[in-house]
Amino acid sequence: MVTQTSSTPPGNALRIRPPRARLRVAQRVLTAAALAALAGCASTAYLWQAASGEWHVLHERKPIIDVIDEPQASEPLIRELAYVREARRFASQQLGLPNDDSYRTYVNLHRRYVVWNVVAAPEFSVNPKVWCFPIAGCVPYRGYFHERSARNFAKALKRRGYDVVIEGVPAYSTLGRLPDPVMSTMMRYGREELAAMIFHELAHQLLYVENDSRFDEAFAMTVENTGMKRWLTYRHQPRQLAQFKLESDAARQFAALLRHTRNRLAKVYASGIPPRQMLRKKKADFARLAQHIRLLERHLGFHSPVYDKWIAQGMNNADLVSVGTYYSCLPGFERLLRKEGGNLPRFYAAARRLAHEPKAERDRKLCKS
Repeated sequence: MVTQTSSTPPGNALRIRPPRARLRVAQRVLTAAALAALAGCASTAYLWQAASGEWHVLHERKPIIDVIDEPQASEPLIRELAYVREARRFASQQLGLPNDDSYRTYVNLHRRYVVWNVVAAPEFSVNPKVWCFPIAGCVPYRGYFHERSARNFAKALKRRGYDVVIEGVPAYSTLGRLPDPVMSTMMRYGREELAAMIFHELAHQLLYVENDSRFDEAFAMTVENTGMKRWLTYRHQPRQLAQFKLESDAARQFAALLRHTRNRLAKVYASGIPPRQMLRKKKADFARLAQHIRLLERHLGFHSPVYDKWIAQGMNNADLVSVGTYYSCLPGFERLLRKEGGNLPRFYAAARRLAHEPKAERDRKLCKS
């Protein structure tokens, strides 16, 4: 995100998120690890940090109405939490999302992100390394409540030859197993992004398919995007609605760039050419991607420091992982929503039917590489 305000940024500086993370990843793996540790299923340091981190989040939360009534509560915080309450009601009453205890409490974490995700891919592969856990199944990331732990784990993966990225995450979902609070880490990105996070994470509670992150994230993104259009229309905010549509279109164009590079590299890695030659082609493709990102920025009329950082750090295979996770099945879900006439309950029912089909059949109907 380029700005932290809820209003349109000055000039043409669009609030575009890199397609890799969209500032949120549903941390099902942390929930599974926490529950496994508390149940005595394992005793590793990773499981313990997940359990203790989740305990801290839940222990420190307070009902939103109590926070609003606190004498020391600032006016900006009161306004934002009142907005959260309205968006939460809208999610259940108008979008048909779960009407449970999630996002009815607030916790101040006093840090920039709630967790840090480590995403990795082999040196010559665009397929992610996955980690498997009870409840969550297999997911293409591993999350830590402490940044130092995430960075240490990332260093270990790099020493083993993996391409690695670390993503700070402001929100996560426990799939309704625990009452997820609104976190201070979610409040930094503006009102529209705050509502979008709530819609997205509640969608994960509504439908989750084990071992199929592409299905899960594209479904949640479809609900989020549809929810935001209806939310901004409901609030009579045509300027914010136009801005949201503009940002969404731009994000798709950037995702298309990454997807094209991912497909090109997949062919290179499958070609069987010598590793040294493969490495040269890999570097050339990422250099070409950086050039195309800059060209698209100029075409759209904006410049994002986020992409500056991305390019300066040196893009790698791990940067391409989530573009497939989030965007490959999105057009398929949007077609399904149109087929159901935009009726969300019918769309949810149709998605649930697809969830019961074999993965190969779901992919054929919904997804592209």
